[in-house]
Amino acid sequence: MNGICEGRVVVVTGAGRGLGRAHALAFAAEGARVVVNDLGVGLDGTPDADSPAARVVAEIRAAGGEAVAHGADIATTPGAASLVRTALDTYGRLDTLVNNAGFLRDRMLVNLDEEEWDAVVRVHLTGHFLPLKHAAAHWRAETKAGRPPAARIVNTSSGAGLLGAVGQGNYSAAKAGVVALTLVAAAELARYGVQVNAVAPAARTRMTERTFADRMAPPETGFDTMAPENVSPLVVWLGSTACTGVTGRVFEAEGGRITVMNGWHRGPTTTNPTRWTPTEAGETTRALLAKAPQPAPVYGQ
Repeated sequence: MNGICEGRVVVVTGAGRGLGRAHALAFAAEGARVVVNDLGVGLDGTPDADSPAARVVAEIRAAGGEAVAHGADIATTPGAASLVRTALDTYGRLDTLVNNAGFLRDRMLVNLDEEEWDAVVRVHLTGHFLPLKHAAAHWRAETKAGRPPAARIVNTSSGAGLLGAVGQGNYSAAKAGVVALTLVAAAELARYGVQVNAVAPAARTRMTERTFADRMAPPETGFDTMAPENVSPLVVWLGSTACTGVTGRVFEAEGGRITVMNGWHRGPTTTNPTRWTPTEAGETTRALLAKAPQPAPVYGQ
């Protein structure tokens, strides 16, 4: 298969279904050899009876591509280390890491218990950090050995991480953390030839089928705007050498729309040459807020 990822080795986590599956198939269609990671669990993190990663590998191979399954828990150090090792042992290299794995345990904050908080933060945030850490350690070693890579990391945030979402305090916090992790990783890893970006996708998957219940039917044009396959072209491009020079950025992707997200930036400001009193600080802050645009509403507000 020829394409913009010809010869590259790509790892995709959470690739057994939904967005991850779409990404894995799209990378393979562009010539990549793919490590398909999926723990094979339900939406709440409990084990499923089948092996979705193996099915995706079979799809890729049936289309003439190369792929291997990986079923370990990448939110653990042994699992993340074995993920990178699988790519190296199978294909002799690693070029791109797509962090995508996740699940939901939605609750309003007053009903959200500690286990539900920890589980979602662990899978989404730790599940990004550990594969990133082990992949970056490999690329650093390659650079020090005189083999600087053209490496890419694509992280998965969410509109909930950018704006917040009612009933998803744990998920929103984890996905906001993914954005911050992306910015830090882009700054720290640039010296090793690693570009790091994030996407905030909107697509119909197991995790979002209720959210997008009113958008289930494809429009008359035949273009299903909520299909996960619509997000994958941007992810594939960010995972290729074609995106050279693009790093530390966050993109929204939905249907045929791609948006560059600007993130936090300094708005109206003023400085006092001495310490404020609480009353002065409050009056000044209200004046600054009057000059600032209103924040976008939280999803579900």
